[in-house]
Amino acid sequence: MSDKINPIREADEDARQQAIALLKDARTAVLAVMEIETGAPFVSRVGFGLTRAGTPISLVSDLAIHTRALRSDPRVALLIGEPGQRGDPLTHPRLTLRASARFIARDNSEHPALRAAWLASHPKAALYIDFADFHFVAFDVADGHLNAGFARAYALSENDLTVT
Repeated sequence: MSDKINPIREADEDARQQAIALLKDARTAVLAVMEIETGAPFVSRVGFGLTRAGTPISLVSDLAIHTRALRSDPRVALLIGEPGQRGDPLTHPRLTLRASARFIARDNSEHPALRAAWLASHPKAALYIDFADFHFVAFDVADGHLNAGFARAYALSENDLTVT
């Protein structure tokens, strides 16, 4: 009987840099939550950004299924990275984060800076950012998984994913 080789590598500096670049460049992400009514997984595409401190954030509406799910169960997964214009989509890098969602109240001292930063990277959000049903959500990252292309998968810790 042969020993199986673990295909998931430990993070190295190249993997860390690629993951951080994906985080910095992303304007959208796929958000996975657990649906309240069924307990089944549910995914949505959401706007994505980083705070000045490097914490992943999104702007969500109370009307969305994913927002109601976040309020019920803050455990999430986020998928970041888009397939390229050409070639096999599975060869393009993507990053999965496991995190816990935390709503940021409008009266929080962070809110004005978040609003300004969000509008700088998502200018069309000016149409709805101040509607009462929209809220910022921060994602406190536990760990991640980088698929950097064919046969290049890495396990990343919270520290590996610290954006500076």
